[in-house]
Amino acid sequence: MRRFAFAVAYWGLSVTYGLAAALSALLPGRGVTAWWIRRYVRRMVQAMGAFAGIRIAVEGRENIPQGAFIVASKHQSWGDGFATYDQFDDLAFVTGDHLEKLPLLGPILTKLGAIVVDSCGGSEARAALKERAADAHREGRRILIFPEGALAPVGSKYRYRSGVWHMARDFDLPVLPLATNLGIFWPPEGIARAGTATLAFLAPIVAGEEKDAFLAQLEAVIEATTAELVARAAGGAVVAARLIARPDEAGAAPAAAAP
Repeated sequence: MRRFAFAVAYWGLSVTYGLAAALSALLPGRGVTAWWIRRYVRRMVQAMGAFAGIRIAVEGRENIPQGAFIVASKHQSWGDGFATYDQFDDLAFVTGDHLEKLPLLGPILTKLGAIVVDSCGGSEARAALKERAADAHREGRRILIFPEGALAPVGSKYRYRSGVWHMARDFDLPVLPLATNLGIFWPPEGIARAGTATLAFLAPIVAGEEKDAFLAQLEAVIEATTAELVARAAGGAVVAARLIARPDEAGAAPAAAAP
């Protein structure tokens, strides 16, 4: 019953606010569209609590830097974007080009200044990432990126991609790691259980010239804290995530969204 109620709320909010945002995207400027999307995100987080029984607790706010920075987040739930976006007034975000092809979403993403890149990666994706991230940087906006590039099931991780390092180095921005256990409550296959999910902002790190060293440090702090948060929510022992191939690397189709 809880899952059905949230599904109704999920799609009702998505269609209503999506149409409003798409219409506002026809207007000059980004302000009106951004206003609708912020309201959509806030209502979705509220619906998570009211219908799915999932509440969000935030730890480590003292680690959030002043000014512009990059949020590098663990990605294990369809709710990650909602929960994280809700923590900031104005957030540019990196997303795969598959979303740009969905009805109504293309114009909204363009108006929001989203950083849309080829989901398969490669040199062209890195060039697009640099160009579009530069626009966000010029506006002094904070940027959200999921370094794994796809939803990783709880207890698993994907290889961390280098886009976050390129952005941090090119624009001289600190990187704010973000760990989460929201996937325990809202995994890719749909709402699983009620409870309090945690977002944990960790100490910022700076990208030096050594890409591999930076990515290893970023992965280590995010994955270690995520494993602790998952153990806390599941009531079990802390277990390190296992490395698996991303859907595009394995040749499998990505999972469909399910509330």
